[in-house]
Amino acid sequence: MRCQTGVRPERTAFAELMRRYQSQVDRVLYHLAPDWSDRADLAQEVWIRVFRNVARLQDPSKFRGWLSRIATNLFYDELRKRKRVVSPLSLDAPRTLDDGEMDWEIAGDTPGPEEELTTREFYEQLRLAIADLPEVFRTTIVLREIEGLAYEEIAEITGVSLGTVKSRIARARTRLQSQLQTYVES
Repeated sequence: MRCQTGVRPERTAFAELMRRYQSQVDRVLYHLAPDWSDRADLAQEVWIRVFRNVARLQDPSKFRGWLSRIATNLFYDELRKRKRVVSPLSLDAPRTLDDGEMDWEIAGDTPGPEEELTTREFYEQLRLAIADLPEVFRTTIVLREIEGLAYEEIAEITGVSLGTVKSRIARARTRLQSQLQTYVES
């Protein structure tokens, strides 16, 4: 890998790495932190870490997994800093917005059952279902189903055993099926 020669990576080689793998970084961060407005800042930090440490990568063929690990670790570092506490929503209470109060809108029954779901609607529901998963399930399912990483790579990235990875993926799939089944039936 040309980026590994010398103390600092060669500019053109590093720019090519970014061009090839930026969508992977964006995809990983999008699925790990779908509601974070500063994902672009996190992606930039991923590339800073890659720039500083690419010379240490011993097996260039494992770059993709190494890059996913950096993005995932950065996400967890940031998550620990934020110590997010999500307050529960009450469907009985009116929702407060910046410009005032609004009642919860109840979906109407105007669309008939014969209307087919579009691909875009389904993928939006899938994205929401993935975002709703607990962090550990979301991480493993994103790395497996979206990034296409092997179970062994996921175990290495997340720092858990192979059995735990398989269990988390199975449980995440079950939860997704359950959530999406409700959507399809309605």
